[in-house]
Amino acid sequence: MLGLLMIILYQLGVERIMPQNQSVYADMESSEKEVADYLTNLRIYWIYESPIFVYDEKDRPRVWTPDFYLPQFGIYIEVCGDERFDYEYREKIYRDNQIHVIYIHWYKDKDQWKNHFNKRLLDIEEYRHQTVTQMIKKLL
Repeated sequence: MLGLLMIILYQLGVERIMPQNQSVYADMESSEKEVADYLTNLRIYWIYESPIFVYDEKDRPRVWTPDFYLPQFGIYIEVCGDERFDYEYREKIYRDNQIHVIYIHWYKDKDQWKNHFNKRLLDIEEYRHQTVTQMIKKLL
């Protein structure tokens, strides 16, 4: 319940700051715009910086905003633009909270990130399919 309240308050704050007529693209880095365009071309619906509720390593509630949320897949995308940021910490927290996140290390592989994204999306969906299949087989 606390997590939902924190998300609602965060969203209300963002809506007051951003003018109604401003495009979401205006706040994006060039790497994020490229990812947004790629997702749009694939006809994947995305939400930019949709807040999520997580518990950190000390079990404290936090609200984070990954770069993209893909509602039809229940997957988030973090566009990693700088090697100085501690992405391993975030990855651990997301994993501990059972949240699927695809990391696009744009600064490392500007030419290969699309292949990486496609492979990770397929891997996650295959894992989910296998998990569900195993659960159903146990019930039969």
